[in-house]
Amino acid sequence: MTDARRPEGLLLDAMGTLIGLRRSVGSTYAAFAAEHGVNVEAEAINAAFPRLFRAAPPLAFPGLEGQALQAAEQRWWVELITVTLQACGHNDALPAGLGPSLFEHFAAAEPWQAYDDVLEYLRRWRDAGLKLAVVSNFDQRLHRLLEALELAPLFDAVVVSSQVGAAKPNPLPFHIALELLNLPAASVWHIGDSPEDEAGARAAGVHCVLIERHQPAGTPGGAA
Repeated sequence: MTDARRPEGLLLDAMGTLIGLRRSVGSTYAAFAAEHGVNVEAEAINAAFPRLFRAAPPLAFPGLEGQALQAAEQRWWVELITVTLQACGHNDALPAGLGPSLFEHFAAAEPWQAYDDVLEYLRRWRDAGLKLAVVSNFDQRLHRLLEALELAPLFDAVVVSSQVGAAKPNPLPFHIALELLNLPAASVWHIGDSPEDEAGARAAGVHCVLIERHQPAGTPGGAA
């Protein structure tokens, strides 16, 4: 890469790019469901979840903040859990504690891992003087996750869709990240794994590089 083409900053997707699940979505959902008296097959959840995740409305809540935003984030995920279990044959009302317990489970580090090459590359890029930001279609739990996985100190900014009120492929999260880094779009690259990453970056005038990770069963392909 010549100096003329070298970016001054990098925007990075989170799920499927920096971090991923240790276990399949289905195995975790099925285990928690069983604790609440609901019997569903992990394989059925793994088959249904990616489709329903992609069909869900954007994980973005314009105008909300504080407790109202936290409540909206949890409602979004509880609804997705509900329709997933319904698709697997559970048509009764969801036990009251099941959705919130799963929501809190995925806020902790235990279900997640940073991919083996992530720390090396982040440190290399920072040592080279690049500014780094996360741009993710996720909620406020990502801040805690990055702290727990010891990645947060390596980033200059973290932009999540629920907080900024727009989700990729909307270019707004990219525009906000560029503003936080104080860099023009032409000086920044985005690294992600989904069509939403590519389309959103293009709409913001940012060059995009797509990567492919191995992910457990039930993980939405290219989840942003």
